[in-house]
Amino acid sequence: MHHHHPADDATGRRAVTNLASSDWSLAPGENVLCRLEVDLNAQLRFQTASIVLSDQRIGTLPQPGAPWQTWPLTPDLALQHHDHAGVGTLELVSAQGRLAVWYFTLEHQVQVVRLIEQFERHQAALHTGETPAEDDKAQCPSCKAPLPPESDECPVCHRELQTPPSTWVLLRLWRFARPYQGKLLAGFLLTLASTAATLVPPYLTMPLMDKVLIPFQNGQAIDTSLVLLLLGGLLGSALVAWALGWARTYLLALVSERIGADLRTTTYEHLLRLSLDYFGSKRTGDLMNRVGSETDRINVFLSLHALDFATDVLMIAMTAAILVSINPWLALVTLVPLPFIAWLIHLVRDRLRTGFEKIDRVWGEVTNVLADTIPGIRVVKAFAQEQREANRFRAANQYNLQVNDKLNKTWSLFSPTVSLLTEIGLLVVWAFGIWLVSENDITVGVLTAFIAYIGRFYGRLDSMSRIVSVTQKAAAGAKRIFDILDHVSNVPEPANPVKLPALQGGIRMEQIAFRYGSRSVIRNLSLDIRPGEMIGLVGHSGSGKSTLVNLICRFYDITDGAIKVDGIDIRRVAVADYRQHIGLVLQEPFLFFGTIAENIAYGKPDATRDEIIAAARAAHAHEFILRLPQGYDSLVGERGQGLSGGERQRISIARALLIDPKILILDEATSAVDTETEKEIQRALDNLVKGRTTIAIAHRLSTLRKADRLVVMDRGQVVEVGPHDELMARQGAYWRLYEAQARKAEQDALLDAEPPSPNAENPA
Repeated sequence: MHHHHPADDATGRRAVTNLASSDWSLAPGENVLCRLEVDLNAQLRFQTASIVLSDQRIGTLPQPGAPWQTWPLTPDLALQHHDHAGVGTLELVSAQGRLAVWYFTLEHQVQVVRLIEQFERHQAALHTGETPAEDDKAQCPSCKAPLPPESDECPVCHRELQTPPSTWVLLRLWRFARPYQGKLLAGFLLTLASTAATLVPPYLTMPLMDKVLIPFQNGQAIDTSLVLLLLGGLLGSALVAWALGWARTYLLALVSERIGADLRTTTYEHLLRLSLDYFGSKRTGDLMNRVGSETDRINVFLSLHALDFATDVLMIAMTAAILVSINPWLALVTLVPLPFIAWLIHLVRDRLRTGFEKIDRVWGEVTNVLADTIPGIRVVKAFAQEQREANRFRAANQYNLQVNDKLNKTWSLFSPTVSLLTEIGLLVVWAFGIWLVSENDITVGVLTAFIAYIGRFYGRLDSMSRIVSVTQKAAAGAKRIFDILDHVSNVPEPANPVKLPALQGGIRMEQIAFRYGSRSVIRNLSLDIRPGEMIGLVGHSGSGKSTLVNLICRFYDITDGAIKVDGIDIRRVAVADYRQHIGLVLQEPFLFFGTIAENIAYGKPDATRDEIIAAARAAHAHEFILRLPQGYDSLVGERGQGLSGGERQRISIARALLIDPKILILDEATSAVDTETEKEIQRALDNLVKGRTTIAIAHRLSTLRKADRLVVMDRGQVVEVGPHDELMARQGAYWRLYEAQARKAEQDALLDAEPPSPNAENPA
């Protein structure tokens, strides 16, 4: 068997170093393959324990100072791994039973997965007698991409932070500009014509100097008709340049506004199509900033700066051609500062690009504080944390200021340096031009025209250098927008969607599994729900109930197995077509800013007033709605401000009733209200569940008495299924849950009924 010496890699070196100081001594030819530390003990308190895997045995140091425990690698040895409610468990088992168990927080999940992979590879080799393959590249548990050596951060999962913005990203905006290419071509031609018109006046100064003013100084009479002709030419060119400049600015501003609007709409529509896990890792303020401020910045760049840049390029090219045609040697001297300016631009561009992207991220933090605080203002005030939130905002704002100051230091030096170089260039041209006039190589008129052209040439050069700043800002903004547009939803639309027939509501789950990142949440779960049946999902917090509901709604896609509705895999149906058959009533109902009627009709915007009222009556909401000042037209504040929890819940039930769904999901629908309100909601729910396949989650098991079957979940698996009475008779997992709740209810009742202390002050 081939041996990989531990000194060949850093992991092995560390392992050997640590083992040397303990009573684990390496046998001849033994090599350490993997070593990790876990951070919890059997009582789930923080304590370090070491696990070492070699090519001959596996061992553990339960705590510092304790003796090593080791087990030789035999074919019947296995590692079992699962996690529950944020705690991972790793078990070493053999045919005789469990040999060892380790607990860890999920930050160690990646290293544990690597250990298991190494272990299983060598166990497989023991069975086959083959040499285990070298594991050069560990994989990301989420995307299976190779992880860099000595790193747990996946370059694919974190690519958004690692990729620096490139100016070339602006070329990708052509996708949004293509529909307006005709108008853009017209704008370019207008730019060309207006630039040409602005170059006429300096050319007319040559005859004005050489044929009118200098001859007049030498005693000749002024030719009035020639003067009028030249002045008329100056006025005409100025008017033409003004008219063409106005037309092209207006036309291109219209186009850029439309490109910006399309960019905003496309980005927002794409955001809405992304799966829930994308929003779980993003801040609201940051996304608002991208869709709003970044698109606005790109819009300004396209309408103003891109146009200026095109004008500058045309002006420089046309001016250079005219200068060469007038006097090639003088034109050559004019170009002296160009290499220095180009070098400066190259030097500063990269700093600006990364700097502006950092500014965008920091500004996102400022908006994040606002997005957190304003919707949660009641909590802020309730806990008197106004000063703390003000300090948070001040800190974010201060950091934003520091980042901007650092960038401004670079930019403030760059711009004046370019101006200085152009001034020196102008000085060189004056000196060389005076020498040429003294040698009678050119006339004073030619030099005057040259200086006029050069003023425009250098002015445009200075303007172009300034555009570096706005280009890098736009590139940073475009990158952040394309980061959204390039993100592919984890719940993809089918290529050839199947049309759902008249839905009956039967749901079948076949050996389904789901991982959230590196966490296994659902494992090998199978369940058959008949059409029209009411199922109650019960289990401890973290057992996977809400995740299962999310998978049925297809907010996430399963990683293994299949979920079928009426025999059709839900992944073969268009997401929108499938979800219109699902009614969802959540623990915390979300209401939008608008009228009561608009909120009830959210799932069916074309519903008539009679349909809305009928749904409200069935949800036992009609009476309290009529008591509001404007009835169904009363405005609901943001997130339902102004209504009680029970009232909001009944409006959400009415919303679900109106779309008449075949599948109904109730996620803790009555847990956040008092007993009286719960009865009202329960009556509304009784109307809602009739004739529908219903899946209800509830912590209060008494609310699920009417369920046809109860499904008991634990650690992502179904452990019991059956009606209430049958499960109670079994005295299994459901019975234990029910008994625990009953005892708690009794204790609460005793506490409430406890008489006041004799030492209590007499209120009389």
